[in-house]
Amino acid sequence: MPHHTELIAALAIGLTLAFFGGLLATRLRLPPLVGYLLAGIAVGPFTPGFVADAHIAAQLSEIGVILLMFGVGLHFSIQDLLAVRRIAIPGALGQILVATLLGLGAAHLWGWPLGQGLVFGLALSVASTVVLLRALEERGTLGTPSGQIAVGWLVVEDLVMVLALVLLPALAPLLRGGGTLDVGEIALSLGVTLGKVALFVALMMIAGRRFVPWLLTRVARLGSRELFTLAVLGTALGIAYGAGVLFDVSFALGAFLAGVVASESKFSQQAAEDALPFQDAFAVLFFVAVGMLFNPAVLLDAPLLVIGTALIIMLGKTLAAFLIVRLLRYPVTTALTVAFSLAQIGEFSFILATLGRDLNLLTAQGQNLILAGAIISITLNPFLFRAAPLFQRWLRADPVPTAPDATPLPLREHALLIGHGRVGQLTAQALRSHGTPLAVIEQDEDRAAALRAQGTPVIQGDATRPDTLRRAAAEHASVVVIATPDAIQTTLIMEQVRALNPDVHVIVRTHDEHTRDALHELGASEVLYGEHQLGLAMGERARSALLNP
Repeated sequence: MPHHTELIAALAIGLTLAFFGGLLATRLRLPPLVGYLLAGIAVGPFTPGFVADAHIAAQLSEIGVILLMFGVGLHFSIQDLLAVRRIAIPGALGQILVATLLGLGAAHLWGWPLGQGLVFGLALSVASTVVLLRALEERGTLGTPSGQIAVGWLVVEDLVMVLALVLLPALAPLLRGGGTLDVGEIALSLGVTLGKVALFVALMMIAGRRFVPWLLTRVARLGSRELFTLAVLGTALGIAYGAGVLFDVSFALGAFLAGVVASESKFSQQAAEDALPFQDAFAVLFFVAVGMLFNPAVLLDAPLLVIGTALIIMLGKTLAAFLIVRLLRYPVTTALTVAFSLAQIGEFSFILATLGRDLNLLTAQGQNLILAGAIISITLNPFLFRAAPLFQRWLRADPVPTAPDATPLPLREHALLIGHGRVGQLTAQALRSHGTPLAVIEQDEDRAAALRAQGTPVIQGDATRPDTLRRAAAEHASVVVIATPDAIQTTLIMEQVRALNPDVHVIVRTHDEHTRDALHELGASEVLYGEHQLGLAMGERARSALLNP
């Protein structure tokens, strides 16, 4: 291999294997991230064949974390953060305490010293940013109250872990069984860290809220798509990097606050769309990097310890988060969403494990157990969400009524609208104005609740799943309108609709000619190509203006 191609090799081989791994996992009806993790194991140092540069892969995955948190911040506001502080702060602190104590208890049973147990417990207490956001995005719950609570909870966890990373070196001599506790040094370290975090937050809220929206607006007015994309990426990466280097704040938290201040711009939606492709690609590399760190030998050397670690993460943490949310008088659905979102570990866990090794507080076995727990919890996390309806039916004591969509809607010869975003809302208004019987499938919890309040029959769920379409009586519909903007999702929905109702009239939207042709091949009755329809309408308006000056 030529010199200085480590970065190219990590990107090319990592993404290629991740693609095939994700494709295989999808074919086996497993979450794609399982394939990404296997791809990482395949190029890791513990399996034969090509070995990718782990340091480069870790840095690439960090870019994915930054872009993901920036995107989340774009959809958040200061008011959203303040609104969830009463549950996010006590909830995160309580859950970290419970998980750390569980880790300490397990370490004591295994004969580990106090210092190793503390690092082990802390590493198991903090959730992965990438996994949490992916889980919420895939289910359309990121912008819901439950999703906002989960993200706010994650922000508090990040802040606590920043403090832990500062305090551990100061406490290391005492935790190793030697040395004395220097209270003055600890107080100084804690004060400096809190001061830096407060200064960064104040700088972003005061100066950043003015400068970042102004910058995006000025660049947008230049009319250059490339410059606007560069402005978005530069803002996300630049502020995140500055937060880490100058203020000792995590890259993820810095990127999140960058997104929050950028959301003040009227071009925030365009910024989110420009960052999305980069988010997806680099987020995949996060899972590849996790797989590279994992030594499968630990599964044979200490299987019971691996099982114990996984149970702390997926049972102990989940139950603690669920009970905390319920004690704070939130409904079961919110408690399940938050608890399942946090039932895994990731980036900060690996950073803590590495620091523990450097400080001689954690053994190689302890680090491998943390990695094994991460792999298992990340792999099984999507299945927890799939089982959520079962838990909801089992825990019927929810004070907030669950959505009345468990049984198929009693509709026949109706119009079924899939997606109630900006386009879907206009479509629904047109159908209602003509008195057409209408049912809607919508993933977003808030939109679905608003439709129910209006008296519109609605099914909340993923329309790519046949059971969701059946509950909306798709097989009895006269016309199906697919108004979702995502081309891949539209294609999957189109296939399922045709399988359930071969003769129904299907109208879909698209943004390009290639997707339009593909949808026609799948059996779409009408495909409305946005720019084509707009061009025809503008031409008709121009002709009318000429005829009637």
